[in-house]
Amino acid sequence: MTLEELVACDNAAQKMQMVSAAVEELLVAAQRQDRLTVGVYESAKLMNVDPDSVVLCLLAIDEEEEDDIALQIHFTLIQSFCCDNDIDIVRVSGMQRLAQLLGEPAETQGTTEARDLHCLLVTNPHTDAWKSHGLVEVASYCEESRENNQWVPYIPLQER
Repeated sequence: MTLEELVACDNAAQKMQMVSAAVEELLVAAQRQDRLTVGVYESAKLMNVDPDSVVLCLLAIDEEEEDDIALQIHFTLIQSFCCDNDIDIVRVSGMQRLAQLLGEPAETQGTTEARDLHCLLVTNPHTDAWKSHGLVEVASYCEESRENNQWVPYIPLQER
């Protein structure tokens, strides 16, 4: 491996860490401000009613769920809708970290059902121009990825 290749790999790893941190910051801020829709069905309903309010779609899946055909069909339909409506879309892994960020209970004691975290929408109501540093960073990463013909970029969320 040449020096240039080593530097490029290191820069890519640093960029991925920055974007991963931006996603985490964005999700926490969006949830705090009630700008986060959680769940495949809830997201589909919102995109059907008001697609212009959606600024980012995150599709979350871990390796062990990759063979879930129903989930993959949902993802394909959501990705298509997002592309048709110019909504930035990102695939993430690290469902445990995602649950931790969103304050999901570690163990459901049979009293509450865990929320479906496979699809998350970040919304921006038409009434105000909410921008967060995380949203700007993720949107920039999505744009860079599209320029490199990677239409649905992948971001791993790191366990802590």
